[in-house]
Amino acid sequence: MNTFGNLLRVTTFGESHGPGVGCIVDGLPAGLPIDLDEVQHQLARRRPGQSAITTQRSEADAPEVLSGLYEGRTTGAPVALFIRNTDARPQDYSQIAQSFRPSHADYTYEAKYGNRDPRGGGRSSARATAAWVAAAALVRPWLASMGILAEAWVSQVGPIVLPADYLPTAGDLALGELHPTRCPHPALAAKIEELITQVRDAGDTIGGVVAARISGLPVGLGEPLHDKLHARLGQAMLTINAVKGFEYGDGFAMAALRGSQANDSFIATEGGIRTATNHSGGIQGGISNGEQVPFRVAFKPVATLLQAQETVTISGQPTTLAARGRHDPCVLPRAVPIVEAMALLVVADFVLLSKARDFA
Repeated sequence: MNTFGNLLRVTTFGESHGPGVGCIVDGLPAGLPIDLDEVQHQLARRRPGQSAITTQRSEADAPEVLSGLYEGRTTGAPVALFIRNTDARPQDYSQIAQSFRPSHADYTYEAKYGNRDPRGGGRSSARATAAWVAAAALVRPWLASMGILAEAWVSQVGPIVLPADYLPTAGDLALGELHPTRCPHPALAAKIEELITQVRDAGDTIGGVVAARISGLPVGLGEPLHDKLHARLGQAMLTINAVKGFEYGDGFAMAALRGSQANDSFIATEGGIRTATNHSGGIQGGISNGEQVPFRVAFKPVATLLQAQETVTISGQPTTLAARGRHDPCVLPRAVPIVEAMALLVVADFVLLSKARDFA
C-alpha cells in the first residue's frame, strides 16, 4: 500500500502533476534533532533539472514542515512534510489520456481501479520518490551518529561498467557527486555522460546499475523469518520506480560457486568476531553480522521515449504514440539518493526494533 515500516512507519502521498507530494513519518523518537538543511540537501540530489542529462522539469523541492517538530527537535508526534509541485505541466499529457504508454502503469492502473491520473502517471510516477528521500533525510544524521552510513553510486550505464574490483573511497564518492552522472570513476564518468547525451539526442533512454553499501551496522539487525534484513532491503529497492533487479553480497555470482568457495569463515580479532571474507554480504540467517552490506540495484531504461511507439487506445484501437514533455533519458544519476534513502529507512526501522528488544 502507501505505508511501509514496522516501528518507523512512512506513509507517502501525492501525484506527479498534482499540488505536490509528501510524507508522514511516524515512530521517530522524541527529542531527535532534525536538520532541515540536510533534508533540503538530499532533495537537491534527487530533484529534476539538476543537469543537462536529466529531465528539464525545474522543481526547487523545498520541504514544508506541517507537524511533529518544535524548536528543531521531534516531539514524538508524526512528522509531516510537504513538497509542492511548482513546475507541473499537466497539459503535456493530454494526448495520452485515451492511450496506454508502452511499459508504463497506464493499462494496469486503468484495469485495476477503473480510472487513472494520466498526468505523468499520477501516483505511479517517480515524482513520489521525493517523499522517500525527505523521510530518510530525517534519520540520516541520527544513524550517522551511530556510525551507520549508506552510500551509493552509478556503477553501470548501458554497456559501460565499472571494473568488478573497483571499490570507491569516500573521497571518490565525494568527487562523483560533483559529476552529473554520479559515477565516482572519472574516466568512465565522462564516457557515461557522453553516452547518455547521445541517447537523449536520439529521443531514446538507457538503463544501468546503482551499486551501494551499508557500513557500520551492529550485529543483530533483522527479524526472521519474514522480516529478514535482506528481504526488507530487497522489498525497498524493488519498490523504486524502474527497478528490475536486486542482489546483495556476491548475489547471482554465488550460483556458480562451490560451498568451499562461497563460505565466509569466522575469525577472532581484537574488535571481536569477524568473517575472513564477505561473500554473504554482511547478512546471515537474515541478520546482520557486523560486516559491510554491499548490494546492487538494476534499473531498466525509462519507459517514456520521445519516439513514436505502437500502442492501443482505451477502447483497444491501434494507435501510435510519441511522448511529449520533459523526461530523463537515464534515471541512474537521480536514483543514487533514492537507493540510499530506502536503505536508510529500512535500517532505521530495524534499529528501533532492536532497541525495543533491549530490556536492560
